[in-house]
Amino acid sequence: MVRREGRRVKTQPKRHGVALCLSGGGFRAALFHLGALRRMHELGVLGQVRSISSVSGGSILAAFLADAMVAADKAGGADDFARWLQTLDWQRDIETPFCQFVSHDLRTGLILRHLAWNWLRPEFRVRDLERTYQRRLTKLTLGQLPKYPKFILCATNLTFGVNWIFTRKLAGDYRAGYLASASEWPLARAVAASSSFPPVFGPMPIRAPAEDYQRGSYREPGYEKLLARTALTDGGVYDNVGLEPVWKSHADLLVSDCGAPFAFSLQNTPLRRLLRYTAVIAQQAFSLRLRLLFSGDRDEKYRAVYWNINTAAADDAPPTRFAGYSSELVKEVVSGVRTDLDAFTKAEMRVLINHGYYAADRRIGKYGDGLIATPGPTQTPYPQWEDAAEVRRALRTSHRRVSLARCVTVFMERRGIATE
Repeated sequence: MVRREGRRVKTQPKRHGVALCLSGGGFRAALFHLGALRRMHELGVLGQVRSISSVSGGSILAAFLADAMVAADKAGGADDFARWLQTLDWQRDIETPFCQFVSHDLRTGLILRHLAWNWLRPEFRVRDLERTYQRRLTKLTLGQLPKYPKFILCATNLTFGVNWIFTRKLAGDYRAGYLASASEWPLARAVAASSSFPPVFGPMPIRAPAEDYQRGSYREPGYEKLLARTALTDGGVYDNVGLEPVWKSHADLLVSDCGAPFAFSLQNTPLRRLLRYTAVIAQQAFSLRLRLLFSGDRDEKYRAVYWNINTAAADDAPPTRFAGYSSELVKEVVSGVRTDLDAFTKAEMRVLINHGYYAADRRIGKYGDGLIATPGPTQTPYPQWEDAAEVRRALRTSHRRVSLARCVTVFMERRGIATE
C-alpha cells in the first residue's frame, strides 16, 4: 500500500507477459482470427502469448487450438506452446482442419429441430449446440486445457450482468463466485455458452449448489436463489473483445476484433427503431471500453496493439508489408460478411484469412516493436484472392443469412466439385 494525500490507495500490480484477445463474430471472426494467428506465428509473436481470452467465434478457434495442442502433447509432440508451434505445419495441422470444421452448418439444423418449443425451453437448443461442439470440435474437459497459454473463454452472466469466465481450473465470476468443480465440465460447454448469441440461442442454465461457489462478492438476501437461476449467454453481450480478464495483468495486449461494425442508418418502423436503440447502447459501451484500452496505452500502463475487421490498406503502411484489401472493398464487402455459424464457402474462408493476416501484419508491424522475432514470409496466404473484382464476385451473397447459391457452392465443394 502507498499513501497519497492522506489516503491509502493500492499499488498497481506488476504486469507480465503478452495477452491475446479474440473477439466474437461467429465463423467470420474465427476465420479472421485464424489469419491473424497465422501471421503472428510467422513473425514469432504467437509463441510469446501467455494468455488467450476469447469470446464467441474467438472461443471456437481457441478451443480448436487447445485441442490440437493437447493432441500433439499426448503424441509426444509438444510440451509447451512455443515449442509446439515450432513443430507444426500451420497449413496442414491448423488451417486445413479448421476450415473443414467451418464448412459445416451448425446453425440451421439446431434452429429447425427446436423451432416449436425454443421460446419456452431455450436451454434445449444451446445444450444441443454443446453436444455438436463436443462431437465436431473438441472432446476435452476444462481441466485438460494446457497450462500455458492460459485459455480464458468468456460468457455473460445474465443473472448478475457481468463477465463469466471458463478456465482450466475454474468457472465463474466475481459476483457469483467460482466453481472449482467445473474443471470436469466439457470444454464444449464453455464454447457453447460463449457463442450462444441471442435470440437464435437461448441462455445456458448453470446448475450448481450455492455452497460450491467460492469468493463471490454478492451476499445480499436471496443469494442462493439467484445462483440457482444463473444463466449464461454470448460473451459479446458484456464484452465482445474479451478484454476484461486480461487488461489489468498483462504488459502487452494484442486485440483482434472482428465484431460487426456499427452501421449508420435510419430506421423507420417501430421494431427496427427498438433494435436500433439496443444497438446504440451496445455501441456506446463498446466505444467506452476501447477508449479505456487506448487510454491505458497512452498512459504507458501497458502496450495495446489493436486491429479489427475495418483495418485496411493505408498510406502509412510499412513499405515492405502487404498491400491488403482497399478500404472500399473492406467496407462494402468483407466487413459485411455475416456473423453466423452456417457453412462458409472456400472463397469466404480464404478472403477472411487473408484479411486477418493483413490486419495483424499491419498493426503489429507498426506498433509491435520488440515483439517480432522473425521477418516471416512475404507471400499472402491465398494470393489468388487478392484481386478485388474476384472477391466482390465470390462474396456477393456473403452478407445474407440464407443464400441458395451459397448452399449449392458449399455442397459442390464438399463433394470435390470445382467451383473456382
